[in-house]
Amino acid sequence: MSEERKTQAAAASSDGAASVPAGPRPAAKPQFTRRYPRFVIDVRLQVKMFQAGEFRTCWGRSTEMGQDGIGATLTGSLEPGEIVTLDLPLPLTPYPIKVRAIVRYRQGLRYGFEFLTLNDSQRDTVRRVCDFLASQS
Repeated sequence: MSEERKTQAAAASSDGAASVPAGPRPAAKPQFTRRYPRFVIDVRLQVKMFQAGEFRTCWGRSTEMGQDGIGATLTGSLEPGEIVTLDLPLPLTPYPIKVRAIVRYRQGLRYGFEFLTLNDSQRDTVRRVCDFLASQS
């Protein structure tokens, strides 16, 4: 028995724990770094999509937002990769902004959207809203 194995066996027997067979460990979940920080935001949003040959709409509540996307809980069902239009009533804006987005993830009723087509005015609005949300934290 190798010295390392003896040390592991001694440690397991001294604390009364069962020995764990040595072997490959499950891979850790991949970590990623966001390009922009996320901030808590709670607004009612509308999602428009084209499914099964027709335009559909569902409603939801946002949970977090960054300069490149938004997270929300929705009443509808979307799949990752689907392209949608979001109507976002944001603080500091008199009217909702309309943004094309792609569904990046789905976890139950929670979805993550990445903004696809922000014009300069919308990009500036989203940046100002994120700055405002950051000052509220």
